[in-house]
Amino acid sequence: MKRARRVVAFIPMKMSNERLPGKNDKLIGGDTPLYHLITSSLLKTESVDEVFIYCSEPALSDLPEGVTYVQRPRDLDLSTTSITEVMDSFAADVPSDIYLMAHATAPFLSPESLDRIVRAVLHEGHDSALAVSVLQDFLWKSGKPFNYDTTHIPRTQDLEQFLSETTGAYAYTADVLSRGRRVGDNPAPIPVSKLEAIDINDEEDWVIADAIYRHLWNSGSQSLGNPLRRL
Repeated sequence: MKRARRVVAFIPMKMSNERLPGKNDKLIGGDTPLYHLITSSLLKTESVDEVFIYCSEPALSDLPEGVTYVQRPRDLDLSTTSITEVMDSFAADVPSDIYLMAHATAPFLSPESLDRIVRAVLHEGHDSALAVSVLQDFLWKSGKPFNYDTTHIPRTQDLEQFLSETTGAYAYTADVLSRGRRVGDNPAPIPVSKLEAIDINDEEDWVIADAIYRHLWNSGSQSLGNPLRRL
């Protein structure tokens, strides 16, 4: 009987972020390290075999049970470091057939969406998969309308749909990685909700994410585990 392919999830983290220092470990809601939200979702997936934190700082706040820490070389914390270098370095430490890279800065990705991303590679014949947002808006490029004619304004729902990478999560095979990529030749774009697409890069993003988290948590939905599960 052929062995099922191994799937590992990892969260690459550095603590020297320029735009929002320490954001990965910042306390959302005033008491929860940000990275705990994505680790919680990863631990609840059905398709992931192991979950890892890949960080150069070993003194993380309350590493969740079930998550393994792997030390990331400090020279990968430079602003010039590419994500491919980080992916290659982690793979050298933790060999696997399929990788799921998820980011602490995409805290509201659900276990269900993460499973959909992995299953596209594990069971559906794709060599990679990624979280995307569906854009169906009036778009402009170089000072001109990009997807509509100003002389005939369509309904929003009739506009052409575009997909935008949320950068929250990517699944890819070891072969795709060996070619220096996280998106292969046969990728599956997996649409996620607007809340799941939230990505924290700067202080304004943080204020929005923190407000969402506090509102939903304080409304009593914490009993559901994922504070966004009910939406």
